[in-house]
Amino acid sequence: MGAGVEGSQHSRAVRLAGSALVACALLNATALHAGDEAQLLAPTGHLRVGVYVGSPTSMVTDPVSHETHGVTYELGKEFADRLHVPVDYVPFLRIAEVVGAIKDGKVDFTVTNATPVRAKDVDFSQTLLAVELGYLVPANSPITSAKALERPGIRIGVTKGGTSERVLSETLGNATIISKESVARGIEAIRKGELDVYATNKAILFQMAEQLPGARVLDGNWGQEHMAIAVPKGRDSAKPFLDAFVRDVQSNGRLEQVEAQAGLKGAVKPKD
Repeated sequence: MGAGVEGSQHSRAVRLAGSALVACALLNATALHAGDEAQLLAPTGHLRVGVYVGSPTSMVTDPVSHETHGVTYELGKEFADRLHVPVDYVPFLRIAEVVGAIKDGKVDFTVTNATPVRAKDVDFSQTLLAVELGYLVPANSPITSAKALERPGIRIGVTKGGTSERVLSETLGNATIISKESVARGIEAIRKGELDVYATNKAILFQMAEQLPGARVLDGNWGQEHMAIAVPKGRDSAKPFLDAFVRDVQSNGRLEQVEAQAGLKGAVKPKD
């Protein structure tokens, strides 16, 4: 009987030791994973940040100081610092090209509208900020409200591959939707009188208005863009790290500072 008790105690000791080894292994695996964000989110050793010119949510250049700002531009640098890797900016003409590059694994980071369509190709953090969607009309335009856009023949410019192109093509059946390769091309088309309206988020519209004397951003909105950090698929385990970064910049005032530096207007509290 004594031998049986001794054997039972020995077996229990072996089980406890085994459990301890498993626990240690799990702790070590967790610690390894916790320090592995850089390898996962910046696999080339650099954080490749996708940007496009003309939007305060991405990248703009101050015409006076010639300094570069933008939500993606600034937060990309800050995110790279957290990963302890250098930042590489990869420029594109429009956001659709940035999203395509992330889908193909050629870009690691950007900030963009987190739509269900885009979520099929890239992964998103929690919502970073929201921006109203609206309309810009050129100087001396008779259009004073969005209701006028329901008339046949109204030429509405949108950026190719953007949210406005898809949504307005479905909702404004009487209008003529004209896609432009970039925001710069949209500004040029308005100057030439080729467009009656331009539609996109108000952050871009207010930026466009500064380059079009007399142009106006109409009151009201036709929705919101919910901006979030986009990364390639397959990096799901890094989502807690991404979300923690979003919460940090929202709570410590950094996001507001970045928005102000970029001259971002039209940002609102995200709808639930």
